[in-house]
Amino acid sequence: MRDKSIELLNGVVADELSAIHQYMYFHFHCDDQGYDLLAALFKKTSIDEMMHVEAAAERILFLGGDVEMKPAHEVEKVTDVRKMLEMARKMEEDSIQEYNEWANIASQNNDAATRKVFEDLVAEEERHFDQYDQEIDNLDRFGENYLVLQSIERSKVISRGGE
Repeated sequence: MRDKSIELLNGVVADELSAIHQYMYFHFHCDDQGYDLLAALFKKTSIDEMMHVEAAAERILFLGGDVEMKPAHEVEKVTDVRKMLEMARKMEEDSIQEYNEWANIASQNNDAATRKVFEDLVAEEERHFDQYDQEIDNLDRFGENYLVLQSIERSKVISRGGE
């Protein structure tokens, strides 16, 4: 039971470390392009993902395992905003599916506490999915104007001497 839970929880660590790196990469590029709202969303999500790593790591250590700090994937060099959002939405969707499956496995192994960790992660990932889905919807409804407005807003702030 413990070995399987530790293995699955280390899967969370690997997935979430990849997400942290990917979302920070997106944050840097959105910030560089003047898209402050999207940059902030990617940064906030990356921080949330750090908390997911922490929750998984705490459970791993409680179970007597060791935390494997290896990302599952390399950062993909995506700089187009729509593609960033679509990739982020897909990453969250995949995590939801995976963590739901892992919650069921933990339950089958009579590990309710690990199951709860996965269930809590699913709720968080669903929230992230919804945020990215909403941003894609904004792009669909408003087109490139949605991004232009973010750049204009940044220019106004900078011209007033703020940053």
